[in-house]
Amino acid sequence: MTNLQNNTLEEISQVLINNGCENALPKVMETLLNKAMIMERENHINAKPYERNEERVDFSNGFKAKNFNTRIGALNLRIPQTRQSGFYPSCLEKGKRSERSLILAMAEMYVQGVSNRKVTKVLEEMCGLEVSSSQVSRAAKSLDEQLEKFRNRRLCSFSYLIADARYEKIRYGGEIKDLAIIWAIGVTEDGFREVVGMAVSLSEAEVHWREFFKSLVERGLHGVKYIVSDDHIGLKNARKSVFPNVIWNRCHTHLARNAQSYVSKKNNKDLVASDIRNILQASDLNTANFLLGNFYEKWQKLEPKLVDWAEPNLTEGFAVFSLPQNIRKHLRTSNLIERMNQELKRRSRVVRIFPNENSCLRLLSALALELHESWIDRRYLPKHSFTVDFNLENRIYRKKVA
Repeated sequence: MTNLQNNTLEEISQVLINNGCENALPKVMETLLNKAMIMERENHINAKPYERNEERVDFSNGFKAKNFNTRIGALNLRIPQTRQSGFYPSCLEKGKRSERSLILAMAEMYVQGVSNRKVTKVLEEMCGLEVSSSQVSRAAKSLDEQLEKFRNRRLCSFSYLIADARYEKIRYGGEIKDLAIIWAIGVTEDGFREVVGMAVSLSEAEVHWREFFKSLVERGLHGVKYIVSDDHIGLKNARKSVFPNVIWNRCHTHLARNAQSYVSKKNNKDLVASDIRNILQASDLNTANFLLGNFYEKWQKLEPKLVDWAEPNLTEGFAVFSLPQNIRKHLRTSNLIERMNQELKRRSRVVRIFPNENSCLRLLSALALELHESWIDRRYLPKHSFTVDFNLENRIYRKKVA
């Protein structure tokens, strides 16, 4: 294969024609990445090669050769170096941790003998080479050190906390079990979000949620004024134990979903969903209470079990009315974590069964770190002042219906 390092686009195209896209693609990627890294270094140091200016912040210091095994083949890259600032190209790092974690999780299955021919084939396609036990061990050690540092970092003040869990199949004690993946997102008073914690637990029992919340506090979490989650009994009891004076709002998505279980007639389901949506998305607490009273009257005879359920449950979603109106839509549900769960599911579905807890935690941590880095400069909430404008006990109860 012709060296494409300094070739023009026309010459690269000719190589593609002569050799076939599949064979030429690795070399094309080498050229693109090497050029992109040089441009990124120029932007980093604020100067082009041999350029002298007062805004320069560092100096180029040659290149370091490095080989990368990718899904399209081996890439021989030249990593630009700098003298002082420790520059490293973002194009090689961004988005790689979760993929490397996924490869490691599958590699552990292969090494430990719990994989099949299908998993081996996926490994070869993703890694481009056979994976040995020593390779897995070295890669895991390097990645785990970075991820553990992220998981155990000190936390600051977060006004809002969003908590949720999902389950993954993991080998535990010689059996395949559904273990709980617990995590939480914090949002600061200034409106910036972070993944503040994650854990793999045997279940969502109170003891596991309590340990998780306590670990966040031990790492410095403070200033929590509002929590949104589903109504899992273990989570609720742990929350009351660790954050006894914090306002809690039941996730509106879970509320609407739970309500459908108490609707007996199919024709009523859409109407009930619309009524509940109007209540939970009302402009203020008084309007929500008024609509809730109408809801009781409307459905008392048609769906009595629904009304019995709604009386103690729907009002658990009213705490969101204590927040400024311009941020309620962001904090009335735990959908932010639901989207993270879907992303984890998309990646873990390839593995199917994790060989151990560490392999699952690795993938979870890598995904969380990628999100953390993408959120650093992106405000999630508009600027606001936290206010509590209603009494949590001010709830309307079912009106008497003749």
